[in-house]
Amino acid sequence: MATIKMRTQVAASADELWKTIGGFNALPSWHPAIEKSESTGQTAGAVRTLRLAGGGTVIERLEHYSDVERVYRYSIIDSPLPVANYAAEIRVIDNGDGTSTVEWSSEFAPATGAESDAVKTIQGIYQAGFDNLKKMFGG
Repeated sequence: MATIKMRTQVAASADELWKTIGGFNALPSWHPAIEKSESTGQTAGAVRTLRLAGGGTVIERLEHYSDVERVYRYSIIDSPLPVANYAAEIRVIDNGDGTSTVEWSSEFAPATGAESDAVKTIQGIYQAGFDNLKKMFGG
C-alpha cells in the first residue's frame, strides 16, 4: 500500500475555504482537472461521477462527511488511475490567524508495475488542486 499526505496553507478562513471545497460535489469549482461533477447527495454512501478535463471519468463514494470537523472521506469505485483500494480524506484546519490549511491524504494499492507512476499521479492531482486554491485565495 502507498500512503500520501500533502498539505498547503491558504489565505482564507477555515469556514470560507470549507464553503468552497467542503461539498462532495464541489470539485469543479476549485480543481482544474475536474470539468463536471454529478452527485447523488452529501451523506455517507453518496456517489459522485467526475468528468475529467481532457476526457475520462472517475466514480467515487462518500464514506464520511462532517461540516463540524470540516472533513470528508471518499473512495474510488472506478477510474482510469493506476490505483486500487483507494481511500482518501480532505480536511480543512483552522490555523487561528485567519488562514487555514488544507490536508489531502490517501492510501491505495498502486497497479502492478506502476508504483512510482501511481504515487506521482496522485501527488500531481493534489498539487494541481492546491495550486489553484492558492490562485483563488492566496497563500
